[in-house]
Amino acid sequence: MFKVLIACVWLLVSTVGAMAHATSVVFLNPGTSTETFWVSYAQFMQAAAKDLGLDLRVRYSERDTNNTLVQAREALQGSERPDYLVLVNEQYVAPQILRMAEGSGVKLLVVNSALTADQMQLLGSRSGIQLIGSLVADDEQAGYLMLSDLLRQHGPVAPGQSLDLLAFSGSKTTPVAQLREPGMRRALAEHPEVRLRQLVYGEWSRQRAFEQATLLFKRYPQTALVWSANDQMALGAMQALQASGGMPGKDALFSAVNSSPEILQARLEGQVSSLVAGHFTVGGWAMVLINDDAKGVDIGAYGGRDRQLALFQLIDAGQARRLLGPTPSVNFRALSAQGKPTSYRYPFSLQLLLR
Repeated sequence: MFKVLIACVWLLVSTVGAMAHATSVVFLNPGTSTETFWVSYAQFMQAAAKDLGLDLRVRYSERDTNNTLVQAREALQGSERPDYLVLVNEQYVAPQILRMAEGSGVKLLVVNSALTADQMQLLGSRSGIQLIGSLVADDEQAGYLMLSDLLRQHGPVAPGQSLDLLAFSGSKTTPVAQLREPGMRRALAEHPEVRLRQLVYGEWSRQRAFEQATLLFKRYPQTALVWSANDQMALGAMQALQASGGMPGKDALFSAVNSSPEILQARLEGQVSSLVAGHFTVGGWAMVLINDDAKGVDIGAYGGRDRQLALFQLIDAGQARRLLGPTPSVNFRALSAQGKPTSYRYPFSLQLLLR
């Protein structure tokens, strides 16, 4: 009986010890706690963290940079510092957070919006900052794919004719918006028959895009193509066209980024003609890198520390239906580079969810 008791106590101590030493991660989420994209992004991170045995805490800034800085200060200079801090360079806030991290002992990983070349130069070589790398999607390619696909679906125009295009970008202080826009312009340069009538900044907002589009459809009644840097702005612009008596997918072709249930349904119904998605997975893949780094794996040996991944892909109706269903389980542990040859590359892709 005594031996059984000792064994139980040892098991309890071992379990508590394992829990106490779980690698801790704080994610500074730049979105709101009701924003579909950033909530689904965090949920995928949580699924990865659970599978990998990481202790993840998500802090939402509610789209307020001051909140982000306060949360960063608490994590980096407080009494209960995490092992890792994951941040987004939203509104170019990363350098301030990195300066706070100097000498903190907390390791940093930048996701979605990496530091710009100018920011890296200004930071210089600060030995007290433990930046393990960055993980971003190719946002320029997303912008290009959308417009190229819209034009493919529209088909050629007669010689001498043109197509009117409206574009809704995000925020001027969001790096991903500043990358998706050049992608759109690259596709535009390949098609001189398309006239970009106006590009506006919808600030990622459905209501703002609705108000802007209401005016723009009156100003440019021949609009045939609408390019939007996210789903909410596309939905707002579609609502404006419907309010004016038009039909999305027929009177004008729409594109969008993201995989919210509403935009996936719109893709299924043909209201959205071109949809790209995949970058909501970045946070989950970041957990794999952190878990490997915590185990002593040199993640830089498996593809570099700063990674730009071709995560965006065009979503057809079948894939939209699949993404609307139950979230497929991913074996995140199997993605680890631990024990693998240096030729191994992390197979991060939306296809892992579409199998």
